[in-house]
Amino acid sequence: MHRRILAPGVFAAASLLLAIPASAASYSPGAPGIGDPYYPYYGNGGYDVSHYDLRLQYQPATDELAGTATILARTTQDLSSFDLDFLLDVSEVQVNGAQAAFATSGQHELVITPKTPLAKDTPITVVVRYSGVPSTKSAYGFNTWHRTPDGAVAADEPESAWWWFPSNDHPLDKATYDVSVAVPDGTQVISNGLLQSTSSKLGWTRYNWRQNKPQATYLATLAVGKFDITTSTSEGGVPVVNAYSEDLGDNDGAARASVERTGELVDWLSGYFGPYPFSSAGGYVPNTTTGYALETQTRVYYSPKQFANGSNTSVVVHELAHQWYGDDVSLKGWKDIWINEGFARYAQWLWSEHEGEGTTQELADYVYASHPADDAFWTVKPGDPGPDDQFDIAVYDRGALAVQALRNAVGDDAFFAILKGWPKEHAYGNASVADFEAYAEQVSGKSLGSLFDAWLFEPTKPATPALKAVGAVVQPKSWKQIEATNHVH
Repeated sequence: MHRRILAPGVFAAASLLLAIPASAASYSPGAPGIGDPYYPYYGNGGYDVSHYDLRLQYQPATDELAGTATILARTTQDLSSFDLDFLLDVSEVQVNGAQAAFATSGQHELVITPKTPLAKDTPITVVVRYSGVPSTKSAYGFNTWHRTPDGAVAADEPESAWWWFPSNDHPLDKATYDVSVAVPDGTQVISNGLLQSTSSKLGWTRYNWRQNKPQATYLATLAVGKFDITTSTSEGGVPVVNAYSEDLGDNDGAARASVERTGELVDWLSGYFGPYPFSSAGGYVPNTTTGYALETQTRVYYSPKQFANGSNTSVVVHELAHQWYGDDVSLKGWKDIWINEGFARYAQWLWSEHEGEGTTQELADYVYASHPADDAFWTVKPGDPGPDDQFDIAVYDRGALAVQALRNAVGDDAFFAILKGWPKEHAYGNASVADFEAYAEQVSGKSLGSLFDAWLFEPTKPATPALKAVGAVVQPKSWKQIEATNHVH
């Protein structure tokens, strides 16, 4: 509750009630969390966002960010107040053109009280003016805003929006985006979707990016710095935009040799997953010290460290596979992370087979044999790993084992129909592990509950693996390159 009523006595309280329309009793604050048990205060209740319009200005030298966020949404209950997830300093809030009261609460809650309560199913326009130095802000003891020598990057999971725009920060509430950022001349801005235009005035250049398909907040990205930007079109007709920091040093060649194959890999993955679901593809490699990669929608974030040992197309395959499994079809709750990571890892196995460096079956056999029954690997349940193990290696490798077990159980025809049909069935929406199980059963005509239980939910090594028997298990040639991506998302 973010409200209180002060009444000096019973008589005064009764008088107050007489002055309020009876219908007002139904108005209540929106919940400070969307209801995800892994992260109780991520996202918010009471409304659904359709579009974010972010008009920002950023000064790399001082890490000062200022701007206005205009959020289009619709209420899902009678609201007296509602929250946004945000950390920067707010100077003004308007709701439907009227000044609104606002206050901070908890680790990252901005509580907004509109001038008049909002009835259920009301379209709302929320305008938030703000400023601050993102690198100085933290919540729960961490900061996901990454400074670089020439700018900054917002790219992290499961949260990064709080440091640069107010939002309903949970994958359940996806929206379209316009991201417009002014930076000093000579500096560039990278974001999701397609660049609509640029303009220069008085020493500042403004970049206007648009994401025209629904996007989860953690998949929104912002990169400011000095980049070499390349553009192309894949053979299948997908526009590709890549960007490389000008100071990648020795990692530059390997980064380009990997990321410049994005168009080819998008077309190849389309053969398994169906048509590419977005207006553009690509990636960027800023000069950061982080070690992970992230499937930021249409514009994948790669750490230079991913290419420290040479090119690695496997990591590009992993992140591009997420464009279907994770971005197009997003999880309903963070416990459903297997749908993201198990299938992105399996895409790497498919690429290994394509390259003649180990079949999916050989990789499955190798992973299975590499972990004895008493290995803690088997105690992590990919179908519901818990917040502490959400990105444990078992979610990836045991998760991919589950995909191979499904393939062996239903046969290739049904399996590849499932693989391609799933993104179409839930296009631009959200789905759970239970939804996937039901869909796989529908397409295959088989009962799969015991298979999913064994591979995704039991904290033990399946005693009878749904894998083909083989002789001596040897390490596939692709394993080292796949293993090098263990810390990606």
